[in-house]
Amino acid sequence: MKRKSRYLLITILVLAVLLLLVHLLLPIFVKDVLNKKMANMGDYRGHVEDVDIVLWRGAYRMEGLNIVKIDGNTQVPFLKLPETNVKIRLRPIWSSGALVAEMEVNGPELNFVDGDREEQKQGGTGVDWREKVQSILPLRLDRVDINQGVIAFRNFNSEPPVNIYINELDLTVLNLTNAKQQEGARDASAEGTALFLGQAPLEVSAKFDPLVRMENLDFRLRMTDLELPRMNEFASAYGKFDFKDGTGDLVIEAKVRDSQLEGYVKPLLRNVDIFNFEQDFKDDDKGFFRGIWEAVVGGSQTVLQNQKRDQFATRVELSGSIDQADVSPLQAFFGILRNAFIEAFTSRFEQVQDER
Repeated sequence: MKRKSRYLLITILVLAVLLLLVHLLLPIFVKDVLNKKMANMGDYRGHVEDVDIVLWRGAYRMEGLNIVKIDGNTQVPFLKLPETNVKIRLRPIWSSGALVAEMEVNGPELNFVDGDREEQKQGGTGVDWREKVQSILPLRLDRVDINQGVIAFRNFNSEPPVNIYINELDLTVLNLTNAKQQEGARDASAEGTALFLGQAPLEVSAKFDPLVRMENLDFRLRMTDLELPRMNEFASAYGKFDFKDGTGDLVIEAKVRDSQLEGYVKPLLRNVDIFNFEQDFKDDDKGFFRGIWEAVVGGSQTVLQNQKRDQFATRVELSGSIDQADVSPLQAFFGILRNAFIEAFTSRFEQVQDER
């Protein structure tokens, strides 16, 4: 009995040591594998600083994951994930033969960058991101929660430099699996809220098939009550004017069926003040011709606005292939005229119909 007890004790100690070694060495191994997979991603490369694995909970955490553009001078990473938690649900293994996981991403940051030269731009092209995510995380993601995220559009070389961003993004994505749902559909869904430029409430929702490259998609976005002077960096750099006052809404509804896009973009501006003689003509930094341009822009806006509601809006149709959406400037112009002389738009959704 004593000998059996001794063997049992030794076996338990050996197993404990082995489990301890696995606990200590597995995160190092996983980190090394992840960094090797992300070292060669076409135009981008990634690196994770730390990996922590808790075997008995079926969970692991990645810290400090950054993805940067290899050839370029963009000054900010394309993707920054300070903390990512993955929890594996073990029960579905026996029924479906696959691992199912839930992911929580805290404080992510996604940066798109524009510039005059190609090396200054950063748009995420040149990488099959879906394939890379599947190779790095070969799991069925049943739920993804994004907390306090940031999506930014930057231009470090424009005058003035531009930083347009969505912050406080809370987004939940469901059903990123290949399991068929009711009526044979394989729809993933996403819903979230955020702030635009730290001020304007924004809501977004989408339905899509996670197994294809967005050949079928329903998308909605609505932003309300943006203080237009917050857009002055962008307006000045890309439109050569700025806002003195006013608020704005934006509504986007789009659907894609068999890679063909249909929908609209509807901006609505209220109580807009662009031109001010004292500020623009007497501002030495702007110059005389900049003041003339703002007078033209401001004057055009005033003529084409809806006088009764003091608002300026247009409805731009979206059509064509998802590879090259067709947005006609002529449609935008007629939309302005329609709002100015026939009817005033509102920031309500117009319900793009789902024909599936």
